[in-house]
Amino acid sequence: MEASEAYRKILVEMKKHISGDDKVIELLFISIVANGHALLEGVPGVAKTTITKALAETMQAEFSRIQGTPDISPADIVGYTYIDERNETVAKKGPVFTNILLFDELNRTQPKVMSALLETLEERQVTLGGMTMKLPSPFIAFATQNPLRIEGTEPLPKVLADRFLMRIPVDYPSREAEGLMLRLKEAEESITVEKIIGTSDIIQMQADAKRIKLGDEAKDYITGIVGATRKEIHVIMGASPRADIAFMNCAKAKALIEGRGEVSKEDIMFLARPILSHRLAVRSTGGIGVNGVIDGIIATYK
Repeated sequence: MEASEAYRKILVEMKKHISGDDKVIELLFISIVANGHALLEGVPGVAKTTITKALAETMQAEFSRIQGTPDISPADIVGYTYIDERNETVAKKGPVFTNILLFDELNRTQPKVMSALLETLEERQVTLGGMTMKLPSPFIAFATQNPLRIEGTEPLPKVLADRFLMRIPVDYPSREAEGLMLRLKEAEESITVEKIIGTSDIIQMQADAKRIKLGDEAKDYITGIVGATRKEIHVIMGASPRADIAFMNCAKAKALIEGRGEVSKEDIMFLARPILSHRLAVRSTGGIGVNGVIDGIIATYK
């Protein structure tokens, strides 16, 4: 199935179950096609978990969910080894051995748990008892996080946050969207989720995205934006070269699901906030915030 057709069908299917911003769904689907992970940030109760779970249910893929708590351990995530009755070492795989992983409230966990995710997200493998075990293909992780002002949250280390392609904000719904949510909830028992694509479709779309053309103008635009984050007066720490790669992969995925063969500047502008907002450290004295910094850079490089 073509990526553009798959996206249209998935969007229609998801709208049967959830209400809200289509942009959130689009960015999540872009992350899947770009073969990368995504963070969703918003206050509790704005359907972050519901959106990611509904998206996973439209795919014939294995799905696992982890609930972040202060007492969760690395073994609860990646697994552990033990000695069986025959005195042999046996690996007990954790929930990360799946196709679509939802880690709910990641920033309510301890730093050691966040560190345990690094190898999983970057290398798509787990080391247990000296054994290196590859994760299934595809493997995409969605993680939700609450704003840092919410009780019990911990800031994500930049080295971990940088492994996520995008940070996707999920805001309060409009009044109309909340009304639609009530109607959907009232009728949800009579609705079943249709499976639109399978793992082979995901792998094919990821391969197709790599063949989308990234012209010299688009390349210069990406490197110009990323480089500007390192020179901005309000920024303490700019974006790493990993942001360039995220721009390239996500822009190619966006072009693919829109049925185009080449990346445009508009694709890059659309992706600027999601790709850069969790990678920059901004001075608190600046008063304009991370999105203000990003918007200023984009305005300069139009």
